[in-house]
This record gives sequence, structure tokens and C-alpha cells, in this order.
Amino acid sequence: MKILKNELKSELNIRTEKNFPKEGIEFIDIMPLIIQKETFKEIIDKFAEEIQSKKVDYIVGPEARGLIIGAAVANQLNIGFIPVRKHGKLPPSTVEVKFEYEKEYGKDMLELPKLVNEEYEGKSFYIVDDIYATGNTIKAIKQAIEQAGGIIKGEGVIMNIKELNNDSHIYSLLDINEE
Repeated sequence: MKILKNELKSELNIRTEKNFPKEGIEFIDIMPLIIQKETFKEIIDKFAEEIQSKKVDYIVGPEARGLIIGAAVANQLNIGFIPVRKHGKLPPSTVEVKFEYEKEYGKDMLELPKLVNEEYEGKSFYIVDDIYATGNTIKAIKQAIEQAGGIIKGEGVIMNIKELNNDSHIYSLLDINEE
């Protein structure tokens, strides 16, 4: 892995696992960055600093690591958090939109929950996740929120794998090539 950009001062403890979750995929595990309290705090502080001036109503985070990061950022900014869950994890009456998307190693279906006592229409959202590879997870979430009438103010990740996408609008703390 070649690091192209690093906005973190903390030590980068990143693990990789060959042939996971399936043959031919090299899984990049950023959990050590979250496990270490100093690094986790730095990540949350950097996201909060990036987002605070954007006038965002909600942080949106997809399962699984986006839930962890997004909830912490929303808490620090004192705004709402929307967990995007895998199909079947939310009760049917609480689902706003179901959507299917392609990821690097297969298809998946996510569900966007209904808001409490308000609609998505006219509200502003910032999507936070762990890794941006092809970008299909974030793109699918963005499309679902916009379909519900919401406004996306930005998208950010801990790590952007630059060789797999050409999306320059993504906020990232680390840019890498897998090489």
C-alpha cells in the first residue's frame, strides 16, 4: 500500500487481509485506527472540523464502520445521526427507502430509515464512511437521500483508494494506492 496523502498525526496501524471476504480481494482493515483512542479522537475531530461550517442537519453512516464513525461525529457536532442499515435490520414500518448497489465483491441492499417527526425534504446531510473504493456505497446513499428530497452537503471517508476511482470531491484523511 502506497500512502499518497496523510492528514493524521497519529501512527497508522492498518491491517490487510488477502482473499477476504472472497478470493482475489485484499481487505483493508481500518479498525486499528478506531481501536486506538488517540487516533479515533483525531479522526472524529478532523471530520467535525471539516463539517461544522456546512450547516448540516444529519450525519449519515452506513453499516458497519460508517455507523461507528458517523455517530461519533454527529455527537461531537450535536446534530442527528442516521444509520443506514443492511436490508432486514430495520423494522419494515421504519424504512424510508430500500436500494441495491454493486460493491467491489458483490451486490448489497441497504435501507434508509424514516426520520422522526419530519421528512427528508429540504434537510441537509453529510455522509461519513470508512473507505472509498469504487464509491458505490456512498453514491447509492446519496441517490436515496436525494430521491427522498434531501440535500447532500458533502461526503467524507477515512481512506480513499485513489486508483479505484476518480472522485476528487470526496473528503478523505488518507489517500492510498494499493500497489
